[in-house]
Amino acid sequence: MTRNSFATSLEELSHDVLMMGNLVENIISSAMKSLEERDLKLAEKVLADDDIVDNFQLEIEDKCLTMLALQQPMAGDLRTIGTALKIVTDLERIADHAVDIAEVTIKLSDEPLVKPLVDIPKMAKLAREMLRESIIAYTNKDLKMAQSLAVKEKEVDQLYRLVYEDLLHLMQKDQKNISQGINLLLVALSLERVADHVTNLGEWTIYLASGKRKDLNDDNLLDME
Repeated sequence: MTRNSFATSLEELSHDVLMMGNLVENIISSAMKSLEERDLKLAEKVLADDDIVDNFQLEIEDKCLTMLALQQPMAGDLRTIGTALKIVTDLERIADHAVDIAEVTIKLSDEPLVKPLVDIPKMAKLAREMLRESIIAYTNKDLKMAQSLAVKEKEVDQLYRLVYEDLLHLMQKDQKNISQGINLLLVALSLERVADHVTNLGEWTIYLASGKRKDLNDDNLLDME
């Protein structure tokens, strides 16, 4: 592999990660829509699309390993490859959480909701925004955008606590609400985990752009500009 072809492969790798990120964002959106609209066909499509994400991850990992085997990457190039390997792992796990949400849609398909969905859709909207911004930050190596993910992650956490307290109250009020309440808590937890994985994407983008490892959950995160 010549240096020029290696550079082209690195560009293709970044493009593949971008495409996988866009696919995962669509899957999260579809999973939440399936729950809100009680759309079983859309939920089943999420399950099928998860297989596409899994294959995407394997293809990207194979490309990364091939580049490592055929070329001795410089420090910056090595970060690019290593970051891609880490990011696709988090993207695959995000898609798994979308599957969890779709499976709840299927379980609850014949049940009226114990309460209108309000805060859970807000969590989903924030999580999707975070994912979109994390992919943009990765593509542009945008440190400021990567760091800003921590703010929305805290908002998702706050909403999760509201959902937890609300559903716990409903379950304590009437035992008939327990089964559905647990499933809706699983949805909220899945979205909270999505936000956690997205902060990982931001941390890996910071590493890619700066060579430094930063914890976005650290309130003492230093300005890196």
